[in-house]
Amino acid sequence: MDKLRDFLKSWPGRILLILCLSPLALLGVESYFGGSVDPNQIAQVGEASVGLSEYQNAVNSRRSEILEQLDDASLLNEDVLHQQVLKGLVDRTLLEQQAGKLGMTVSDDTINRLLRQEQVFLDANGEFSNDQFSNFLRQRGMNKEQLFAEFRNQLSLDQLNASIVGTAIYPMQAVSQLIGLQLEARNLWVHRFNWQDYQAKVKLTQADIKSYYDANKGDLKSAAMVDLAYIQLDPATIKIDEVTEEEIEQQYEAYKQSSAVVDEREISQILVTGDKSKARADQIKMRLDKGEAFAAVAKKDSDDPSGADGGAIGRFNPAVFGNDADAVTNALQGLSVGDISAPIKTSFGYQIFTVTQDNGTQVPTIESMRSELSAKAKEYKRQTVYADKVTAINDMAADGLSIADIAQQEAVALKRIKDYRKNNNTSVLSQPVVIKQAFDEFTIQDQAVTSGIGVGTGTIWAQPSNYRPTQTLSLKAAMPQITQTLLKQKASALALKDAQSIAAGIKSASDINKQAVNFQSLGQTNRQTTLLSEKERSLAFSQQAPANGVVALTSVTETGATVIVGDRIETEQQAQLSEVEQAQTARIIRDNLGQDQLQDYLDYLRLVYKVEVNESNMAGAQGR
Repeated sequence: MDKLRDFLKSWPGRILLILCLSPLALLGVESYFGGSVDPNQIAQVGEASVGLSEYQNAVNSRRSEILEQLDDASLLNEDVLHQQVLKGLVDRTLLEQQAGKLGMTVSDDTINRLLRQEQVFLDANGEFSNDQFSNFLRQRGMNKEQLFAEFRNQLSLDQLNASIVGTAIYPMQAVSQLIGLQLEARNLWVHRFNWQDYQAKVKLTQADIKSYYDANKGDLKSAAMVDLAYIQLDPATIKIDEVTEEEIEQQYEAYKQSSAVVDEREISQILVTGDKSKARADQIKMRLDKGEAFAAVAKKDSDDPSGADGGAIGRFNPAVFGNDADAVTNALQGLSVGDISAPIKTSFGYQIFTVTQDNGTQVPTIESMRSELSAKAKEYKRQTVYADKVTAINDMAADGLSIADIAQQEAVALKRIKDYRKNNNTSVLSQPVVIKQAFDEFTIQDQAVTSGIGVGTGTIWAQPSNYRPTQTLSLKAAMPQITQTLLKQKASALALKDAQSIAAGIKSASDINKQAVNFQSLGQTNRQTTLLSEKERSLAFSQQAPANGVVALTSVTETGATVIVGDRIETEQQAQLSEVEQAQTARIIRDNLGQDQLQDYLDYLRLVYKVEVNESNMAGAQGR
């Protein structure tokens, strides 16, 4: 029941979809609570089925999870995503049927008891709230019966999972032995013989090549390839004109709106009209600058009725000033309480303003933000031009223009990759999304330009040509590959002979320096060292040395042949794990074994329940 409680703790927040690719995680709640299963099937699993809508929802949810962890969406392999999601749904359906067959179920009383303990359904007093429970169901478009049915199904799967995974046994003695292996260490000396140094001594005959070809013909296949022409567009490379003052002001307004900046300044004014209004306004400003009170001057010299109230006109509202709104706004720009503007000409005459009170957010001046606003305006302009170019190129591709014509028209460099591979692609365009579109059946057939493909921060368009499908190589075509393979094999064998000859002359540590080759001393080394390759690490600890002696070991390796000399293997006592740490290690090992057992059980269920995948619907769901 603890296992069920652990699950329940995270269940409410994840009820819409839990789908991971690990077999153990297949037991999460799925997202089909709220609606009926689509009659279109992706797969028939025994007497049950996986619906098309269920499958598409699972794919979309898993894709979103993965993309949150990727900086570049083009790295997502859609084919693998679809395959793994389908496998997860089929595995779950297999387990559901088996749980039902075995009679694994949970009573309504048990579900009621567990739900009443869930924090999401408790009120402020810690009591179960029917209102919160009802809101939960309403938000998810389901009723109590649907929730209970799915929850019962989930708990049944947990029971089945526990019955499989819980049988994994790995005794503590075996755990201790495994830990002991990881703590083994010895002094090591190593010398490597590079196979390239022996290739001149290798003699290959046509008979050798023909024999290898006949024995391995099924594996000697050409890679599917096209010749790829492409153009690439990146926002950083887009040239734009310098930003204008208007564009900077637009960014400033956008900043104020996004920051929820509200102008709550109370203002007062002095209005001067008549033939000599300019001179009068200047004289008034001089008096104010010398310290005369604004309200007193307004009462005496303002030609506006507001003068009787000291010029007060309330909270600043640009709409009040009509066509003069911009001029007044600029005059008030950056004014704080007590500051007085210069006289400005408006349709009413000459006006002088002051801020008497400010209850709003302090707005940075446009000048204080000019550098930041200019950068934002430039980036916005760049992205706008970029988006227009992407749209224009997509339109040209849809109209059937060649990639060369598009490159010329848009003044973009045309690049080419010869022998662009479908598998084992190491080119600059090795992203799965690019490969998928480059080898799309219709694109190849029409030799069309793909639509824009997002790669990193930019977009590419590609046009494949000269498609060569995978096929068995002829002896002539396979000869370079066979020659290289046999050359390395035979050269490595010669290198191994020299390594064995050296090893035969080493019986003690003093013999190491007597050899015709130089050994590298690695010092005290354990199985986790990165100074040796995986194959060399296995070799280094494969045999114990005699007392007061050393052992010399040899093997063919990835680079040719290696001779490793080691003294006695000892266990690093100081690094021994505590009993608690050993128990934790045992638990991890058993969980891993349980996961393997679960996968074995799923393989067994595939023999019991017939699984048929609707390839046509699968292709449609994948956009093929």
